[in-house]
Amino acid sequence: MLDIQRISKTFNPGTVNEKKAITDLSLHLNKGEFVTVIGSNGAGKSTLFNAIAGSFFTDTGRILLDGRDITFEKEHRRSREIGRLFQDPLRGTAPHMTIEENLALAYLRASKAGSGFSRISAGERSLFRERLAQLGLGLADRMKQPVGLLSGGQRQALTLLMATLVTPKLLLLDEHTAALDPATAEKVLALTTSIVAERKLTCLMITHNMHSALELGNRT
Repeated sequence: MLDIQRISKTFNPGTVNEKKAITDLSLHLNKGEFVTVIGSNGAGKSTLFNAIAGSFFTDTGRILLDGRDITFEKEHRRSREIGRLFQDPLRGTAPHMTIEENLALAYLRASKAGSGFSRISAGERSLFRERLAQLGLGLADRMKQPVGLLSGGQRQALTLLMATLVTPKLLLLDEHTAALDPATAEKVLALTTSIVAERKLTCLMITHNMHSALELGNRT
């Protein structure tokens, strides 16, 4: 499903700031696998995710998703098939837009339906409300409120919903609970495992929590 073939990435090559972030890395994920990634700071974990998501092109190697070569595909095109959550709850949403507008943007992007809020039907708004209610955070009754008014945990849960509203081929979780307090982190992690299991998602998760890595992943 995800096939990474001998990729390498060096930043600032030929300068005093040269940094070899990834060297000859290969990795294969089968459909439905939940793989956890552990490594020290600076080991290249987020760089790996950036390479998969298309934040930059690798220097060497190939990346295939579901048999299709995406090595030189732009990030915005990959985002239709790859969902991603970041450590910072402020990333991944537009704070001045409402919850409904954020969900509409995510839905339209991933469903390839085009752009423009006029395309969102009453049925789709009903779907948004239903999915929000499943989070159990009271957001279904706040769809017209700006996302900037939400707490970190609520915002991260919303971002998770946005990333999986249209089932992605691959979900990347980049320490997505690290910035939350322990109780909130536990709740967001429970939501994550529930959604991943329900949708049978293929998932890569970076974590510094060894317990979570071994408990959640079928491979570490």
